[in-house]
Amino acid sequence: MNAVVNPFTVEVIRNALTAIAEEMSLVVMRSARSPLLREAGDLSSALTDAKGDLIAQGRDIPAHLGVMGSTVQEFLKRVPAEQLSPGDVWFLNLPELGGNHLPDVKALRPIFADGALQAFAVSLAHWADIGGARPGSYVPEARDAWQEGLRIPPLRLFTAAGPDREKLDLIVANVRGAKEREGDILAQMASTRSADEHLAEVFERYGVATVQAAITDLHDQSEAEMRTALRSLPPGSYQGEDWLDDDGTSDGAPIAVRVRIEIGEGEATFDFSDTDDAARGPLNATPFTAAASVFYAVKAIAGPDIQPNAGCARPLKIITRPGSLLNPPLQRPVVGGNHETSQRIVDAIFKAMEPVIAERLTAGGSTTSGLLLFSGHDPRSGRWTTLYEVHGGGEGARHDRDGMPVVRPHMSNVMNTPAEVIEANYPILIERQALRRGSGGAGHHRGGDGQVRVYRVVGPEMALTTMVERCRIPPFGLCGGAPGEVFCITLERASGEKIQLAGKTSVHLKQGDRIIMQSSGGGGFGAATA
Repeated sequence: MNAVVNPFTVEVIRNALTAIAEEMSLVVMRSARSPLLREAGDLSSALTDAKGDLIAQGRDIPAHLGVMGSTVQEFLKRVPAEQLSPGDVWFLNLPELGGNHLPDVKALRPIFADGALQAFAVSLAHWADIGGARPGSYVPEARDAWQEGLRIPPLRLFTAAGPDREKLDLIVANVRGAKEREGDILAQMASTRSADEHLAEVFERYGVATVQAAITDLHDQSEAEMRTALRSLPPGSYQGEDWLDDDGTSDGAPIAVRVRIEIGEGEATFDFSDTDDAARGPLNATPFTAAASVFYAVKAIAGPDIQPNAGCARPLKIITRPGSLLNPPLQRPVVGGNHETSQRIVDAIFKAMEPVIAERLTAGGSTTSGLLLFSGHDPRSGRWTTLYEVHGGGEGARHDRDGMPVVRPHMSNVMNTPAEVIEANYPILIERQALRRGSGGAGHHRGGDGQVRVYRVVGPEMALTTMVERCRIPPFGLCGGAPGEVFCITLERASGEKIQLAGKTSVHLKQGDRIIMQSSGGGGFGAATA
């Protein structure tokens, strides 16, 4: 029988758990070696209970946070709890084990108290390289999962005695930038150790039984609040769709994400069975990514203030069709599905709900990573460098305001890398950074503007890979608003030749070449008035 906990104590424990998860992210950012983690913050942190149910998370990236609990649950199917010991830190990245894509590597630490497993600390970090056919591990031409990089099943890299050097050496020998990767691994380990130490303090102060009873209460509270939030939505059946530009293959055909939403009495079902079949290229998404996208969308439109934990998800049912874009065969590549296809899921949900709750929605925005990935040897240092740079664009307008310029809407929350950091760490010069004036769609309220950023290569040569959506299909307007401008990437050779680049491609750059990036604007809301 669970103990009854004073509601004030429950609230104190809730805030303590959230603070622990947020501190985990700070530990990674302050100790990692790669600018992608230190500056851009492409990482997330969470705590789960001993079964893998989410209990707290940092203010991080929705695409990451929605898979944390499922990762632990799938991990426990491979590694039974009896095999775990205090001080263990396990690493894994397999998409089929609750994950999203290979560069997002999770570190899991089991946390013990009173001689029993009580919780897990999970640190997810995007590694700037995980091996594979191309630098940076984004392979637009990939046709199978093994081209995308090193696949890490649950692997114990640390014990109470310290690092397992043989396993660590195996990993860093198969990725580019070995010293940087090892530094990032140590940062993830340190963040989980921070969580272990602080959770021990919470257990000691309140007692294991009280903390676990509080966690049960928090799950039940969030479930009740989510059911109440769902009752505020008009019951009924709604359909929506959105489109990927293409999957990087030669046919260049758009790919549809379709959803049927059934809103009932305090519950909702999201059925993606009519979504197109799995893509040949790397835009497939796992069912876990689909669930994360649904979780984000429902929280955004129905219950933004509800404590995010496993209780929130109890009233939600997600259906994906095996063999489809959102439930692909294990051999299909998935690297872009994490942050491109997930955004199409959210936009399809928003479009489905436009007829009944338009006042709660934003028009289409720059819902893409806008990824430019520069790689090569830096002649100044002689080391391998990988700049993984994402680009915000215009936010869609709302019923009561214009969209904001240059933000990262929906499933991503990654910051840009400052120009000074790029120039100090990579053989690249940032020649221009400015708003892309007029790129937002017209309407009663205008969409936000995108940005312009110009990169010049100052080293002898570099490789560039793009992974960008909204290059062909523009961000949509709502309620009669006009769409925003599409994303545009131009390669200007040192000779003066200009080449319009595809959203998903790889090219070789030489000294003096420039990349002109113009991110998409947001859609407008409502018909424009004279």
